[in-house]
Amino acid sequence: MRGANQSSVSEFLLLGLSRQPQQQQALFALFLSMYLATVLGNLLILLAISVDPRLHIPMYFLLSHLSFVDICFSTTTVPKMLANHILGTQAISFSGCLTQMYFLFELANMDNFLLAVMAYDRFVAICHPLHYSTKMTHQLCALLVAGSWVIANLNALLHTLLMARLSFCADNAIPHFFCDVIPLLKLSCSDTHLNEVMILTEGSLIMISPFICILASYVHITCAVLRVPSTKGRWKAFSTCGSHLAVVSLFYGTIIAVYFNPLSSHSSEKDTAATVMYTVVTPMLNPFIYSLRNRDLKRALGKVVGRKTFSVR
Repeated sequence: MRGANQSSVSEFLLLGLSRQPQQQQALFALFLSMYLATVLGNLLILLAISVDPRLHIPMYFLLSHLSFVDICFSTTTVPKMLANHILGTQAISFSGCLTQMYFLFELANMDNFLLAVMAYDRFVAICHPLHYSTKMTHQLCALLVAGSWVIANLNALLHTLLMARLSFCADNAIPHFFCDVIPLLKLSCSDTHLNEVMILTEGSLIMISPFICILASYVHITCAVLRVPSTKGRWKAFSTCGSHLAVVSLFYGTIIAVYFNPLSSHSSEKDTAATVMYTVVTPMLNPFIYSLRNRDLKRALGKVVGRKTFSVR
């Protein structure tokens, strides 16, 4: 079987989300707005957590890593699409395509792991508040984050190397706005059975295991909240957990719909719409979901914004 360096394809064409000029202009403005909102929102959270000593606790340590990952996640795909629109080109090199796919896998896995660790953090805080400081230590959080980066890198490297061994003979047009694994597998003129098996087995294990941990954590949280005598307290806890679960459902639902089905059942239009949700929409929503109902973070953000405004004046 020929390797990637023997493939006759040296670059791919990213066809984007639409071929209609008017729609392209509208989508450019929309994606630019969402990207700027993502970067600004997550940078503000990072800045607020870094400057406020009261936020130097495990929950915000994890949130800062999620914000950093979300910035990188959106930056992996959106700027390239925007640059292609401005430059009037659709090309991306073969190596650039594989590099983009590698970072997509890595950062999607990191989002996955961090959401699970954050759910566990909330479980300990709500269900075992007296033991929180001894269970959720800074050393444990650092170890969990470091381990997540290692596993995410190894998983991304595995799927990238499996893709690099395939041959691409003629068609190089990707009906997408970034180099996603499913469109690439469809373009390959090699046997992609091993790639598909690894996505459905190893990939499923990597994605589903944290999802189960999240569900188990929130089941225990729900049971604990139901024992709270105050109706106002129960409603506040449920509203917060509900918003978190909405983001989790959006993230996992779209990923499962795109990647964990047989290759023959995929539709490029549906896959593209689903990937927009977890690569662009979810990273944009996370800052709002995890800060709007958090008084400490809102107070820190207010100080940061006020300080910046005062310094400008």
